[in-house]
Amino acid sequence: MTRLPQASPALVSKPAPDPALPSPDPDGLLICDPQAVFDTDRVHARIDQAARSAPDTTAFRAEALNILRETKDQGRAAIAAAFAAHPFAARPLTRSYTYLTDNLVTAALHIAINHLQPEPAPRASERIAVIAVGGYGRGEMAPFSDVDLLFLTPHKITSWAEKVIEAMLYMLWDLKLKVGHASRTIRDCVKLGHGDFTIRTALLEHRFIDGDKALAAEFNKTLKQELFSDGARAFIEAKLSEREARHRKQGERYVVEPNVKEGKGGLRDLQSLFWIAKYIHGVEDAAELVPLGVFRPDEFARFVQAEDFLWAVRSHMHLLTGRATEQLTFDLQVEVAERMGYRDRAGRRGVEIFMQRYFREATAVGDLTRIFLTKLEAIHLKSEPLLERIFRRRPQVRAGYKVINNRLAIVDPKAFLSDKLNLLRLFEEGLRTGMLIHPDAMRLVTANLDLIDDEMRNDKEAQRIFLDLLLKHGNPERALRRMNELGVLAAFIPEFEPIVAMMQFNMYHSYTVDEHIIQCIAQLAKLEKGELKEALPVSTTILKRGVNRRILYVALLLHDIAKGRPEDHSILGAKIARQVAPRLGLNKSESETVEWLVRYHLLMSDLAQKRDISDPRTVRDFAKAVQTTKRLELLTVLTVCDIRGVGPSTWNNWKAALIRALYNQTRRALQGGMEDLTRENRGVEAKRALRAALPNWPKAMLKAETSRHYAPYWQGLHVTAHVDFAEMLRELEERGDPAGIVIRLHPDEDRDATRASFVMGDHPGIFSRIAGALALVGANVVDARSYTTKDGYVTDAFWIQDAEGHPYEANRLPRLTQMIHKTLKGEVVTTEALKSRDKIKKREKAFNVPTHITFDNEGSDIYTIIEVETRDRPGLLYDLARAMASANVYIANAVIATYGEQVVDSFYVKDMFGLKYHSQSKQKSLEAKLRQAIAEGAERADG
Repeated sequence: MTRLPQASPALVSKPAPDPALPSPDPDGLLICDPQAVFDTDRVHARIDQAARSAPDTTAFRAEALNILRETKDQGRAAIAAAFAAHPFAARPLTRSYTYLTDNLVTAALHIAINHLQPEPAPRASERIAVIAVGGYGRGEMAPFSDVDLLFLTPHKITSWAEKVIEAMLYMLWDLKLKVGHASRTIRDCVKLGHGDFTIRTALLEHRFIDGDKALAAEFNKTLKQELFSDGARAFIEAKLSEREARHRKQGERYVVEPNVKEGKGGLRDLQSLFWIAKYIHGVEDAAELVPLGVFRPDEFARFVQAEDFLWAVRSHMHLLTGRATEQLTFDLQVEVAERMGYRDRAGRRGVEIFMQRYFREATAVGDLTRIFLTKLEAIHLKSEPLLERIFRRRPQVRAGYKVINNRLAIVDPKAFLSDKLNLLRLFEEGLRTGMLIHPDAMRLVTANLDLIDDEMRNDKEAQRIFLDLLLKHGNPERALRRMNELGVLAAFIPEFEPIVAMMQFNMYHSYTVDEHIIQCIAQLAKLEKGELKEALPVSTTILKRGVNRRILYVALLLHDIAKGRPEDHSILGAKIARQVAPRLGLNKSESETVEWLVRYHLLMSDLAQKRDISDPRTVRDFAKAVQTTKRLELLTVLTVCDIRGVGPSTWNNWKAALIRALYNQTRRALQGGMEDLTRENRGVEAKRALRAALPNWPKAMLKAETSRHYAPYWQGLHVTAHVDFAEMLRELEERGDPAGIVIRLHPDEDRDATRASFVMGDHPGIFSRIAGALALVGANVVDARSYTTKDGYVTDAFWIQDAEGHPYEANRLPRLTQMIHKTLKGEVVTTEALKSRDKIKKREKAFNVPTHITFDNEGSDIYTIIEVETRDRPGLLYDLARAMASANVYIANAVIATYGEQVVDSFYVKDMFGLKYHSQSKQKSLEAKLRQAIAEGAERADG
């Protein structure tokens, strides 16, 4: 897309400039002085001198290679230094790498023809033209882009041409260039281009480098006449099919580790537009699309801005990794952001600000693609949409609208803009008819966003239209996403603007904040249609019974609106909701409920995942916070949608079981009274269930079993676990082995985990030993319960998952049991064995995960809850449990909640005297030991 300074033959020798301080290019085409990149005159003079002084061909080739290698390294160093000083100078950078490569290729041809394979009297057939194709032909090269070459000959390749090509290629390979090559005649190229769109695309961007100019000119003319003169429709369809396949593979535009080259909104999308434009219009530069009417000047400016930014990002990635890296992984995001000058500010990390810019540029690429494809439809070069071909009968549209290619278009732009509410009605009509909005209508909306002012935001009809978009048509996701991309959502709700394309730099969230909100609303719409009945029976039932939908949709829309600020986003979000909800047409009571939901939108999720919901105190405190069944039902549905909207794999049966249990127990408490939550009531029910499950046991044995456990045991486990422990205790007693261990692994499908049950004689440190054994076998602990019996046994239950977050397959359980046995018997020293297994992956090291430790004496009647929030790693639970064991802390249970790279481990504990940790000095002493254990473990994992 850009013209390059041409490589020139040697005239005089000049000293090479210092690459550490490259001077600017006087012509402004390259990132620094061309002579710092490749001093053509000097290099060719040195090569010719080497040819005169070398004793033989082998010695000359070696010396010539040294000259080129040294020049290449100096040139690359000069470019990299200039780019470090000007980190956004993408176009000069890509031209500079192309200029360097052109000169290396030209020098290799010069060496091959004039020195290695000289032909004193060449025949007419012995001609070669060296042509750059693909991205190299386009003149756009990242630091480690491929060098795609076409060696063009007039007829079948001669022996001389073959030797020249071979000599060139070996030199370029020895220079560590990644060369792709083909040797063909003009006729070959035409024939192959007709049969393969990939080859045709590569040829579309051919560029003459060196060799026979007449042959290259003939090649250029023939391709235009015989290959690119027709077949435009088929070529376009092929490129668009490739694009769709690429997007399916790479995922959505807002994937948090995007592929800068191949992903949605990436460079390949822009390149595809240019390929198509060049094929149809014969343009050599994207700027030529403006006078042709494809883009307006402001749209072309966005094209340039997006392309420059994406090229800059890609080039920094290449330079950081020393190879052709296209996936912008978390660790690279931090380094690229730093290189490009993004710094932390106002409670946000520089990397988050950088990625917000990235996603906004990717969105702009999507907008430009839509505009371009519309123009193709207008000239009938792109097939009409599939729906149009299937359903010829067009829906009836309201006055002021028309249908173009089955898309909703505007009849009279001036009349449309005379009523500013039409900027919202357009989306309502789109949902009503089920049609996509025509890109020309979108362009009109984007160009007139200034019409959406305070007067319009407070207009009751505007409020009605907006709420109807959420509530009335069954597909709010589509309207919200398009409104968001066009800037209408942020214009109508200005408080929404800061979170547009805002990335949350962690491994937990799969989407940007705005996309997460839209995903949450899409989940709610599916729930209302009954599409998630099997997966979410409780939420589906709540919606069927009836809730205030206005409250629920608006609360979901606003629940994360304060993300990215220094303040707690729930508290600040509630303040924002207090202002926005009435402006969206909600009455005082509805607005207050929305405010409450936004303020406490994390409460149910946090309690379910970070607290022991079998503890009556947890449910009692939650019931007091919620106060009414109406609020409980709204919060339950909002919580489910919020978790499911985080990412495609975030919701699982484990979380479903926790949310369901907390909802059912709290509803029962709100409707039947708090006395239902007493330990005694639960204990009586659990013992009754155990007796029913063991009908063949002798009464005396059953009585002994129900009498040997303390009250917490009966409230914290399901009857299936009580049965397991009863049988395991009986087995251990029948063995008569004081040092015996009984282990059972049982798939708990309802909770997406395997329940690992352990019974053995009680002694200090058992919990940490089990945690260590499970870490060594690669098991991920998601929940744990530890109980001692009155007669000196310990009954521990750990719920574990494999590396993929699933229960262990049945065929893996025997080996797993065997390995755990060996560890518990002391045959493996856990601390030593973990050194090679407890490692933090490179891409996870980019995250800042500060450690927070809190002591809560109010959340449980009989235990202190120690909550440890820190970086997750395989050996963490073992390290924490071992530190507590050494401090004589009794761990009753542990609740583990994982959020990507972050984990919250909540331990229910007592001291050695069975008391809570009220003393500040004891708390500080224990906190210091836990922090030390975390630091030592992190050092081990970093090693």
